[in-house]
Amino acid sequence: MSVRAAVVGLGWAGRELWLPRLRSHPDFDLVAVVDPDPAARAAVGAATGTPAHAAPDALDARSVDLAVVAVPNHLHTTVAAGLLGRGVSVFLEKPVCLSGAEADTLAEAERDGGVLLAGSAARHRADVRELAALLPELGRVRHVDLAWVRARGVPRAGGWFTRRSEAGGGALVDLGWHLVDTLTALLGPSPVRQAVGATSDDFLNTGAWSAAWRREQPAAAPTGDVEDTARGFLLREDGVSVSLRASWASHEATDLSLIRIEGSTGTAELRCTFGFSPNRQPESVLTLTREGTTRRLPVPAEPVGAEYGRQLDGVPALLADPAGRGRAVAEARTTVRLMERLYASARAGRDGPSEPVYQQTTSR
Repeated sequence: MSVRAAVVGLGWAGRELWLPRLRSHPDFDLVAVVDPDPAARAAVGAATGTPAHAAPDALDARSVDLAVVAVPNHLHTTVAAGLLGRGVSVFLEKPVCLSGAEADTLAEAERDGGVLLAGSAARHRADVRELAALLPELGRVRHVDLAWVRARGVPRAGGWFTRRSEAGGGALVDLGWHLVDTLTALLGPSPVRQAVGATSDDFLNTGAWSAAWRREQPAAAPTGDVEDTARGFLLREDGVSVSLRASWASHEATDLSLIRIEGSTGTAELRCTFGFSPNRQPESVLTLTREGTTRRLPVPAEPVGAEYGRQLDGVPALLADPAGRGRAVAEARTTVRLMERLYASARAGRDGPSEPVYQQTTSR
């Protein structure tokens, strides 16, 4: 029996990621779309023949099994909690929440309502899975390097993505959430004993560094106030150290996603490009290094974005698993606390004032 699905939010992610995949996936039946913009509703409704609503309160458990929520970050908790409370399960795009208080709200809504699932696709990539298969050959893991560095990829300057009041943060919230999720998928969860962070915004309000591939019109006067680059160093309770970098823009020629895992008996490294930017690495490269010898290993070729469809493959089973209730909120709570600590460290490093979660002031 197909999962009756709705897409809430018809911005880039809703239109480009989820609508086509839900429509083509055999396990889902697209039954509704939701967006406050009349033009967006009309365009998608006409193209798909799907009922279009102005607000998510039009959805309930009698007609919808799952709502894929892809609204601006500051609306995630409000929209998801309302749907969960009406018995509709929710697949929520990252970041799941922006504070511990929002995590509490989601946990309460899920307790007696629908099931909350968290969207984070990188762990479902074929090359990441091949990297995970190498872990037994590395001995005891000592250190991990994680990076997602775009050459030019700042979201629409002046749009909600670059306003901290609506996005909650910049590259760390956007790209860094994926990196932290991938780390957890590879090594398992572990409390973070120490966290040091730094942020900068050298490229943010310069249109030449924008993500042109998103086909969004730039604002007349860009006024973003988040970071375009975040760096962090973590020490986990299990003894593993982690360096992290998330950058919307850089002086690199192409976009690079890097995972390098150093162990007591070997080092594995994956170089690829997460996401949909066309400015990609030519191919995914996975290597294993031991005692001075580096060997390249085969990686299955797959279309760009295949990980998002693969993520949907597992959704019906997750919805049916009673043990899954509360899992997404617990993981999100851990991640949002880490984000808070990295931003707090970045502020302290600049002797800045204390601010709420994600309300950081980037260096100039």
